[in-house]
Amino acid sequence: MDTTLEDPLVGRLLDGRYRVEARIAVGGMATVYRAVDTRLDRVLALKVMHPALAADGSFVERFIREAKSVARLAHPNVVQVFDQGTDGSYVYLAMEYVAGCTLRDVLRERGALQPRAALDILEPVLAALGAAHRAGFVHRDMKPENVLIGDDGRVKVADFGLVRSVDTVTSTTGAVLGTVSYLAPEQIEHGTADPRADVYACGVVLYEMLTGGRPHDGDSAAAVLYRHLHEDVPPPSAAVPGTARALDGLVASATARAAGTRPEDAVALLAQVREARATLSAAELDAVPPQALSAEHDNAEDRTSVIPRSMTLPRLLPVGEEDRPEGPVHRTSRLQSPPPAPRRGPVRFRPRIMTIVVAVLLVLGAGGGLWYINSGQFTKVPPLLSQTEAQARERLAGAGLDVGEVRRAFSDTVERGSVISSDPAPGARVRNNASVSLTVSRGPETVKVPDLAGYRLDKARSVLKDAGLEPGMVTRRFSAEVPRGFVIASEPVAGTQRHAGSAIALDVSKGSPVDVPDVTGEDLDAAKDDLAGAGLKAEVAGERVNSPFDAGQVAAQTPGGGGEAAEGDTVTLTLSKGPEMVEVPDVVGEHVDEAKKRLEGAGFEVEEDRGLLGLFGDTVHKQSVKGGDRAPKGSKIKITIR
Repeated sequence: MDTTLEDPLVGRLLDGRYRVEARIAVGGMATVYRAVDTRLDRVLALKVMHPALAADGSFVERFIREAKSVARLAHPNVVQVFDQGTDGSYVYLAMEYVAGCTLRDVLRERGALQPRAALDILEPVLAALGAAHRAGFVHRDMKPENVLIGDDGRVKVADFGLVRSVDTVTSTTGAVLGTVSYLAPEQIEHGTADPRADVYACGVVLYEMLTGGRPHDGDSAAAVLYRHLHEDVPPPSAAVPGTARALDGLVASATARAAGTRPEDAVALLAQVREARATLSAAELDAVPPQALSAEHDNAEDRTSVIPRSMTLPRLLPVGEEDRPEGPVHRTSRLQSPPPAPRRGPVRFRPRIMTIVVAVLLVLGAGGGLWYINSGQFTKVPPLLSQTEAQARERLAGAGLDVGEVRRAFSDTVERGSVISSDPAPGARVRNNASVSLTVSRGPETVKVPDLAGYRLDKARSVLKDAGLEPGMVTRRFSAEVPRGFVIASEPVAGTQRHAGSAIALDVSKGSPVDVPDVTGEDLDAAKDDLAGAGLKAEVAGERVNSPFDAGQVAAQTPGGGGEAAEGDTVTLTLSKGPEMVEVPDVVGEHVDEAKKRLEGAGFEVEEDRGLLGLFGDTVHKQSVKGGDRAPKGSKIKITIR
């Protein structure tokens, strides 16, 4: 049964712009649809929050805030966020649509991967995470379900910075068991996550790609969590004998239980991966692990493609493990001819002869067509991705193909001078002597941080965008030299080279500091005059409070007296509604300790008067306010001791 027919959003125009075409997957937080942006006429993925979560205002606010932050993270290996909005009860994100499959699909289909394929997937994942870490983001939920592999072989990381429910780790569903398998010990024990938590998850993903299984399994989420806290991730060679020691070292470094001993972020781990890869021989990179499920289908000649083209995988953008069918997926491996129909009586000779002649002609025609197609008139574009331009030209010439237009483009993941893509793509069927266009990497695009000192904040942000950079976190501090609202400095400093799209932090002046006068206990008009004389504004809070001061006087102020504020800042004043009147306990005749305890418990300060006669006494002889009378809470009650 087609469940999309039952979905009320399918076929609807959301927010007057996005036409929902089909439901792709359902997860614990949202449902993902394939949709068409009717304004720009492009296909995209629409992630719509479940209505139960959309009713939580604080959850939606954080969801929107983090989505806007991630939308600034421009990186070729990150699934881009295009738009965010609401339509009635629907809260949605419009994201890049990736036609392909997830790493989880690949692991289900193939089991363990060859080290070359595992590293081909891991490197762009780390490049994406590295860009995020340097921009101040932490993914917090790295797992194979969030690694997308497009039909063109590009690898992208999904679900950056999106909100996760804290209590999901206590569930025992299969989806959660998959999630907890990638949590770092500090996430489990303290609930904290910094870039090293993503590094740990990537180490677990690498282990799973090399061995076909997770390092820590258990009957429940609690059992898996316990093993992450108390057991090291075993080396891949324990499950796949013969695995290179360099790969064991990568997994051990990334999955160290002590966060301080892991690489500081994904950039550092990526450097380790490239160093380790350089030490591996071709035989070590192409070793087929015993746990591989379909090694016989691998194309040994194609060492640049992430997914062998002979493998059929679902083209989905799933949200979570729970989106998968529980039963086996059946695929038809060959066409089966229908059984011959039973004969229904004698057949005359002439019609039979005609039937045979027609059949022979059809067979000859089909055979001739197949001969024409396979007779050398056509060939396939050879694997070219990640080859140097010279190697690509050599391969094309060997296949009898010409090199067409050669374009240059920036890339954070493909080395300078190597092929990013080709047109037609590798594996495409083309005529002999056809031309193949190449896109060659110019390396990562870097730009120089402009000198922003002295610019107004809005102008500085505009200059950053014009330079190909993004405004980052703004920190405000006092400055006697730089006017209020103008940039003092940037981090990194002007002249530093940074990747295009990187976030640049700004220090902005709060102006010269002024001393905040203490106006508590003053009448409102007098307090406003004092603040105005110091160059500050006054704002009165809406609610009054009880205090020792008379009604209408200032009971409290923010910021407090004696502190610093910028000229023109506002000081919030809270007015008194007078002291709270409290009944005074009668403590005459009581022991002094008991009397003090009762008076202080009622909210009064206590002053002892012993005089000469009370030096050695311990009984209350008299109290300044009679028991049963009312006095301002917080006022002082004097007791005389005899």
